[in-house]
Amino acid sequence: MPRLIQALLATAALLLFTPAAHAQAPVVIADGHVDLGPRLVDGRWTLQIRDDTGDGPVWREPADVVLQIGDAAKTTVPNDPAYAFLGTPGSEVWVLPQVQDQRLVWPGWNTQDPSIAEVVGREVDWRLHGVTGPGRFELFLTGNFGTPQTIFSSGRPYPQETGVEAGTHVHGNWVFTAPGAYSLDVEMATADGRADRATLKVHVGPGDPATAFPTTSSAPPADTRAGPVEAQGVPWGWIAAGGVLVVALVVLLSRRARRNDG
Repeated sequence: MPRLIQALLATAALLLFTPAAHAQAPVVIADGHVDLGPRLVDGRWTLQIRDDTGDGPVWREPADVVLQIGDAAKTTVPNDPAYAFLGTPGSEVWVLPQVQDQRLVWPGWNTQDPSIAEVVGREVDWRLHGVTGPGRFELFLTGNFGTPQTIFSSGRPYPQETGVEAGTHVHGNWVFTAPGAYSLDVEMATADGRADRATLKVHVGPGDPATAFPTTSSAPPADTRAGPVEAQGVPWGWIAAGGVLVVALVVLLSRRARRNDG
């Protein structure tokens, strides 16, 4: 019997006091091509980042990535009424341009992953639910005649929405008006209700982008159709299991004590 009691105590201690898995530092991408887009992961509609900056494409969770915008992106607002939405002419802005600049990260968006071909329909709804950061955010396209077409703007009410045709790959002009850390709350969804929402993290200007955001641990993508995701951080499941073992131990000791009294 003492051996059984010792085993129960050791198991409970492990469950109650084993620390949670260490969080991992984000992947910082400062140059090269990346895309935001949906794909099916284990049958679930999932919004991820396709990272093409290495030897081969890697799909990453947005929570694990920070896009770094260096000083090479710094420019000034042109003295052109068509660009008045970016601010006062001559004021500083940081721009990731629609045409690739090898010195900068080149983010785009696509709906080309083969896994979604049968479920996407005619187009994907891309939504912006909010932006946090020290300045404004603008995403616009430059047309054939040079006229900017705004897609998203942090100066407008949320949510904002645009349609992305199935099987397309697009790049635009990403503009930030002040240095610092930005979080873009984005979602991609289909007409039949498939949807996933994530935070796109961007760091502009000097400083360590790896420390600008709370570190996160990798986890399977959440299925937004299944309801809210459980809060993470405290290992409640393990604590509950440890509590059950402790209760079982108390009951076992009580029964043994009654037998000894008898």
